Amino acid sequence: MRAVIIGNGCIYAPEKVKSRLLAGDFIICADAAKNTAALGVKPDVAIGDFDSSAPPAGAEVIAFPAKKDYTDGELALAYAAERGFDEILLLGMTGGRRIDHLLSNILMLTRYPGAYMADETNELYILRDTLELSGRRGMTLSVIPIGGSLYGVSARGLEWELNDAVLEFGKSLGISNVITADKCVISAERGMAAIIINNGE
Repeated sequence: MRAVIIGNGCIYAPEKVKSRLLAGDFIICADAAKNTAALGVKPDVAIGDFDSSAPPAGAEVIAFPAKKDYTDGELALAYAAERGFDEILLLGMTGGRRIDHLLSNILMLTRYPGAYMADETNELYILRDTLELSGRRGMTLSVIPIGGSLYGVSARGLEWELNDAVLEFGKSLGISNVITADKCVISAERGMAAIIINNGE
């Protein structure tokens, strides 16, 4: 079963985001009652300090003080990982005015294998060794090294394929490739990267 964490970031097109949900998802609300209401979902668990909204009705509540060391999103992610979910989707954690939260949320994914993020138009995965993606022909794909350069990079099923390449940290070489096959495979021998897929909308 998959865990879905719904955060408090802006959701501009609720129906598009809701289409990413699957029957049977375990829903975790990270202090985001307004977003679970916008998506029309009832969370199983609500986690956070609830400084922006009251917990949604009917959910198990795990409350924290407002003055705490970790964000509501990280507390929710840790909760899901501790309960053994090997696939964790984060929604409502990319939009809004808080770039600090966005950057923190992206970097948090590096600590949780199986966790990834999405919004109306983007999907974001962390490449550790190999990532295989299907059903995204025609979409834009970017590879952005995190925490250092990426070595031994191979990419198949893209307009510009790579073979034992080096993507330097802080340079834009991996931006805006295009998926040209029903399945694309990206791998790296050393390093970590954010893989961002954009559907062009």
